[in-house]
Amino acid sequence: MNTPQLPDDPLFQTIAEAAGELGYPAYVIGGFVRDLALGRPSKDVDVVCVGDGIKLAQAVGRKLPGKPRVTVFKNFGTAMLPTETIELEFVGARKESYRAESRKPEVEAGTLEEDLARRDFTINALALSLNPQDFGALVDRYDGMRDLQQKTIRTPLDPDITFSDDPLRMMRAVRFATQLDFDIEPDTFDAIARNKDRIKIVSQERITVELNKIIEAAKPSYGFKLLFQTGLLQLIFPKMAQLYGVEKVGQHAHKDNFYHTLQVLDNVVAAGGDLWLRWAAILHDIAKPATKRYDKKVGWTFHGHEDKGARWVPGIFTDLKLPQGEEMRMVQKLVRLHLRPIALVKETVTDSAVRRLLFEAGDDIDRLMLLCRADITSKDHQRKERYLRNFGLVEDKLREVEAKDHLRNFKPVITGEVIMETFGLKPSREVGELKEAVLEAILDGKIRNEYEEAFAYLLQLGQAKGLPPGHLFTHQ
Repeated sequence: MNTPQLPDDPLFQTIAEAAGELGYPAYVIGGFVRDLALGRPSKDVDVVCVGDGIKLAQAVGRKLPGKPRVTVFKNFGTAMLPTETIELEFVGARKESYRAESRKPEVEAGTLEEDLARRDFTINALALSLNPQDFGALVDRYDGMRDLQQKTIRTPLDPDITFSDDPLRMMRAVRFATQLDFDIEPDTFDAIARNKDRIKIVSQERITVELNKIIEAAKPSYGFKLLFQTGLLQLIFPKMAQLYGVEKVGQHAHKDNFYHTLQVLDNVVAAGGDLWLRWAAILHDIAKPATKRYDKKVGWTFHGHEDKGARWVPGIFTDLKLPQGEEMRMVQKLVRLHLRPIALVKETVTDSAVRRLLFEAGDDIDRLMLLCRADITSKDHQRKERYLRNFGLVEDKLREVEAKDHLRNFKPVITGEVIMETFGLKPSREVGELKEAVLEAILDGKIRNEYEEAFAYLLQLGQAKGLPPGHLFTHQ
C-alpha cells in the first residue's frame, strides 16, 4: 500500500493556482484519493475548497484551454467540469445532518475538518492538498490509510450518528466491503444492525443504485450475506430474505435456497453474466417459499415455482424501481424457462422438445443455457459432472436443430389474418385454435415452417372442423 500521490497532470496545478487566487484552501478528496492508494483506475475527482466551490470551478474553467463549460447545480452547491482526462466536481467544504424523518440533509458551510468528519468511511476521508505550502501532502485525520491496509470499513465518527444522519451509508458500507473485499469493522457492523430501520426513509431509487453496485461486484454473494446478517435485506428485499432456511420433516430436508441462489449468482458472474443475467440468477427460485409443499413419499416439492416466480418479476422490478422494459422481460423469460434445459437433461432429448425451447427462448437461449449451467450446484461432484456432460449433449442438440430449422425468434408463416381470410372468419377463439394447431405441428416436426406446406396443413385442419375455404392462397 503506497501513500497516494497526485498524478503528474498540470490540471492539478491549474486548480491550485485558481484556488490560491481566490484565497480558498483546496483539496482533492474522497474516492479518487482512496483509489490512488489502492492502485485502482479512477477518472472522477472531487475537489473540496474552504470557500465557494462553484466560483472555484468557474475560475478553473477560465484557465483551461478551450474554456470548457462548467455545469452548476445550485441546489447542491456543486459544479461539474469535464476535461479530456478526468471529470472534476467542485464543492465547498460543508457539514450536513438529517432530521429523523427526512431523506434530505440540511447543509451549511464548514471547515475541512467538518467536511472530513461527515464522510461515510475513513477510507473515503483522505485528502491531498492543493495548497502551495504543502502541495500534494496527504491529510488523514481518521486513519484511513491504516484501514485501507487492514482492509476495513469503518466510520470516522460514532457509527450510530453516521448511519442515523444518512441511512444510505449502511448500504454503501456493504457495497464497499463487497467491491473491495474488505471486512466491516465490528462496531460499524453492529451499528448497521441497530439502525437498519432508518433505511425506510431513503428513496428506493438510491437503495437500488447501491444494490446494483453490489450485484455488479466480482463476488456479490458476500454483499448479500452482509445485507442478510445486518437485517437490511429483510427490509429492502424481503422476498429474497425469505429464501433463507431449511425445513426438515423426518429424513426429508430441502436445500437452503438462499445460499443456493447466492452460489448460482456467483457462478453466473464467473461465466461473465451481465447485470440482468445476474438478476435472473437472483430471481430464478424466488417463488420457492410460496410453492413449498411436503409430500410424504418424495419429500419437499416446489412445483410451479418457475411460473409463479416469472409472474412476480414485473412486481419486483416495480417495487425496486428497476427498468420495466426489455431487461425485465428478459429476466422474466429466463425465470420462467430455467428448468426446461435441466428437464431435457433428465430425459431423451427429442427434436420436438428442443424446437419448443428454441422457439420460447429465442435470442436469449445462450443466456438461458448459461443460467442453467450456473444452477447446477450439487456438492456431489460425480452427479454434478454427469449433469454437465448431459448438458453438453443438450447444447449440441440445440445447435443441430437450430442449424436445420432456424427457430430462434421464428414467426409462424400462417398468421391469424391468413386464417380469417381463408375461412371467412372474424377474430375468435377458433382462429386462435387453428393458429396454435399449425404452430404445434411445426414444433413437433410434422410440417416445415414454409408457407405452402403449412397452408396445406391449415386446409386439412379446416376441413376436419367443417370449415369451407373462402379464398385459397397457394403462396404468400
